[in-house]
Amino acid sequence: MTTMSDDTATGSSASYRPRLDVVPDPAEDLARPDKYPRMWNMSAGTAFFHAIIRPDAPDRPEYVGVPMPSPTVTDPDAYRARVFAVARWNALWEAAQFRRRLFHDDTDDDADDSLKLPADLARIADLGDNNIVFVPRTQTCYYDYAPLFHLLHRATLERFGLPLLHGGQWPFGAELTSPDPYLPADFSGRLSKAWGATVWRHLVPGSPQIAFTKDDPIRILAHNLDFWIPAVTEAMEDEMRTWPIVETDYPSGPVRLSNGEILEGVTAGSPRVGSDLWTGEDEAAEFVVRTIEAADRTGRLRDILDAVRCHRVHDDFSDRWSYAKEDFERTLNHKRSKVTVTFVELDDTTPVYGPETEVIGQLACSDFLTLLNPRDREVVVLLRSGVTSLTDVGKILGYSSHSAVSKRLARIRDQAARFFDQS
Repeated sequence: MTTMSDDTATGSSASYRPRLDVVPDPAEDLARPDKYPRMWNMSAGTAFFHAIIRPDAPDRPEYVGVPMPSPTVTDPDAYRARVFAVARWNALWEAAQFRRRLFHDDTDDDADDSLKLPADLARIADLGDNNIVFVPRTQTCYYDYAPLFHLLHRATLERFGLPLLHGGQWPFGAELTSPDPYLPADFSGRLSKAWGATVWRHLVPGSPQIAFTKDDPIRILAHNLDFWIPAVTEAMEDEMRTWPIVETDYPSGPVRLSNGEILEGVTAGSPRVGSDLWTGEDEAAEFVVRTIEAADRTGRLRDILDAVRCHRVHDDFSDRWSYAKEDFERTLNHKRSKVTVTFVELDDTTPVYGPETEVIGQLACSDFLTLLNPRDREVVVLLRSGVTSLTDVGKILGYSSHSAVSKRLARIRDQAARFFDQS
């Protein structure tokens, strides 16, 4: 995320106080499980766009944090204009990388002022057709992670010391008053823990986080809010693209530029309606699942999980028992369970390599020996027992010379090379 300078007034947990347009009034009963949490979308038509352009292949959004100065130290009219400019720009989510074409140049005196961007935002728009989302930047980073925050159940918020807020809006608008005074100063840290707890059971079913060390890769990933924002954005846009289009008299069709050329890859038409993305705990839980599914497309989540599971080591686990730890140890032991230690004692107490065994102390046994015929196995046993002279080995086995033993060793080496290369 690209970030600009920030001169927002600092919020703190000490300034916690209820506000009816942010914190639900208990009398309204808005925190019931069937009403809370909630996320909603405002149609671009409500933001004064009677028609928009839709790209045939929308780019994935990029996020640019923009400062939202405090209205107490900024000209009220300029502040209000900035708030509405951010809201209108973001409302054009369907236009994606072409949304800048629906705004006027700040130097055009005859253009509608409501469709002009402040100078710093206009400079970003002038960079080209990029699917930029303006994220109002505040000290607590509320807007950066609002979609994840508004997926959390009331019990989860209370568990991690986060406040109940009214339903969030996406794409990001910007309030005329900052939400920072109503959030703890460590909002993003608390949210990271709360989101990690919410998503964890979908990543490692049956095993609690406490069963893993804090630097376990999946545990770190679960708490990384920046990893999940693109996924929840894609899940929300996928849902909104199923919504009906506002009925207007505006004709749909190709987009003609001011120079008469046709803008390729886009179609003009009415915007879609606005609605709730989710309302209540059940719908929010469903969206958490959709976010996880989208994370595989935006961040290759499945590949990451598979890679971590395939390369786990004992240090990834804490002392707590878990199904994941049990599966890890079972898998590890299964690789060794191909062999069991078996010994046959010869008259001179020389241990014989038994099939499917491993090294224990000075007794080295391997399932490789099961591939050898009895005579070849005797050669290996004698060599391991300390008979190093091929002539002596030949005499013990009844050969007239050591050449027969040499041929057997050459064959054994070839078999060993193939076996251990496959292993």
